[in-house]
Amino acid sequence: MWTPIAEEAERAARVLHPHGREMQRPAQRRILTVANQKGGVGKTTSTVNLAAALTSYGMRVLVVDLDPQGNASTALGVEHTSGTPSVYEALLGEIELADAVQESTQSPELLCVPATIDLAGAEIELVSMVAREARLKQALNDEALDELDVDYVLIDCPPSLGLLTVNALVAAAEVLIPIQCEYYALEGVGQLLNNIELVRAHLNTSLNISTILLTMYDGRTKLADQVTTEVRQHFGDRVLRTVIPRSVKVSEAPGFGQTILAYDPGSRGAMSYLDAAREMVAQQDAGTGR
Repeated sequence: MWTPIAEEAERAARVLHPHGREMQRPAQRRILTVANQKGGVGKTTSTVNLAAALTSYGMRVLVVDLDPQGNASTALGVEHTSGTPSVYEALLGEIELADAVQESTQSPELLCVPATIDLAGAEIELVSMVAREARLKQALNDEALDELDVDYVLIDCPPSLGLLTVNALVAAAEVLIPIQCEYYALEGVGQLLNNIELVRAHLNTSLNISTILLTMYDGRTKLADQVTTEVRQHFGDRVLRTVIPRSVKVSEAPGFGQTILAYDPGSRGAMSYLDAAREMVAQQDAGTGR
């Protein structure tokens, strides 16, 4: 008899023994900016865990840490102390992208351009630069990304709508918005959507919101279901069917310099990110991820 417990055990076994889970690499590279100016919505957590999940399906992924806090760099186990070659120097044009790329400790197919504390002053320095909104796009040029042979680029933004986030929106073709299943879920999302429209109108006509990911879902509350319903009604099929549950394990993992797939591969959080990543790959197949 196939029980829910047996199903979870089988899925855990697939995480621990990933052979045979590979999916076809996309014909066209996807560059996604993960953005939400509201803090604490699971933005960085989702960036690194989706990246790790995508590599488990046979993809090669580059995470660009554009947040001066460097939390994505921490979770991927890469060096990001002051002075380390980072996205800061790449933005200023002082080094090539490849000079800042590091392999994550979790997989040779998971790459990261780290953020150091030096990035904190980048917004001020960028103001006086020519084409200041396109510095990241210049760094993430086709030649540089072809050399790295990556299928996905995920850009983790700071929790603001400043010049760094604008750079991320100009550099990407897609936006992934994590929205937490809590009372203030949609607060501020309207401003983010307005900014995305401005960038699309003036700086990047190919930009589109391709993916909405619901995070911090607590099935014990009616509120979580109400928020989920509201978001699905507003954004339609751009909302992934998979929701990410509220999880202590997911919160603990970065403290050990790991993603949830490395820290606790059999957990509900790990399974959810694997399911969400599979949906993202299916988007490409369906042609909706462009």
